[in-house]
Amino acid sequence: MISQAASARLPGTMSADLPTRDRRDPQPPVRHAGAGRWQDKLFEHTTRFFALLVLASLLGILLALLISAWPALQKFGLGFFFTNVWNPVTSSFGGLAPIYGTLVTSFIALLIGVPVSFGIALFLTEMCPASLKRPLGTAVELLAAVPSIIYGMWGLFVFAPLFGDYVQPLLTATIGKLPIIGALFQGAPNGIGILTAGIILSVMIIPFVASVMRDVFEIVPPVLKESAYGIGATTWEVVWNIVLPYTKVGVIGGIMLGLGRALGETMAVTFVIGNAYRISAGLFEPGNSIASSLANEFNEAADPIHRASLIALGLVLFVLTFIVLALSRMLIAQLAKGEGKRT
Repeated sequence: MISQAASARLPGTMSADLPTRDRRDPQPPVRHAGAGRWQDKLFEHTTRFFALLVLASLLGILLALLISAWPALQKFGLGFFFTNVWNPVTSSFGGLAPIYGTLVTSFIALLIGVPVSFGIALFLTEMCPASLKRPLGTAVELLAAVPSIIYGMWGLFVFAPLFGDYVQPLLTATIGKLPIIGALFQGAPNGIGILTAGIILSVMIIPFVASVMRDVFEIVPPVLKESAYGIGATTWEVVWNIVLPYTKVGVIGGIMLGLGRALGETMAVTFVIGNAYRISAGLFEPGNSIASSLANEFNEAADPIHRASLIALGLVLFVLTFIVLALSRMLIAQLAKGEGKRT
């Protein structure tokens, strides 16, 4: 039998060599709670500075627009926003036609682009074969990288002639004969106008809206969809009752992103809208937008009132974008409030 004295000398036993081994192994340094406090303070102040810098830039842009547009607003008053007159010769300016063109083309773009984007995102996330998911997703994203002037040149030289020769006569002969909405599809089929600009804008916003929708659809937990499929739900029922309620905030954000792109688009619209300061009931007629007006005339605006009127249009575009953002935030807040009531 091993004696207690011998066992005390054996390694690995409860003996006096443990304190000796502890003394040989250096202890890890103890990190005090306040050691990294200055890094946290530096990080906090840096991020706060960046946030305030963005806010200051926004306020600076708004103030600069107000100061530069003030001569026109002082001369024409609120009538500037409700007058359809734009005559640099007589220094008479009214921004109703560009405002109307901007709103109508953006509405057409959303009316066409959002359903198509929803279908693309739904196919890529729910029904697309695995071998096609990556190539199709990459192709959709590459459309967003195409410069806007390329869209404008394609719209002017390729789409507009085909649209004027084949699609516009067909629309006039079919939808144009219907009451009320038929007046929208009357006019000379020249391929250039409000409707053409709206269609080009819809093609341009589809990659942005579809990419955002696809990304938010993919974050839905698979167990939720599998549970719905397990009780016999169809694909549409899963999308309508599971995917959309779970991702509605992201979907609204993607739509607002596309609307912001449509409101501020310049070159593509300039190529195909016709650049005419007038308001027509027909969508085939040429029109104008705020961005195209600025692009066409700002370099030639020698008259201070003319330049101030163009800057006033830019101020209107700024306010429109802000209103769209505010409405989207209000809608998201209402949806979140409704979820709280249901739960």
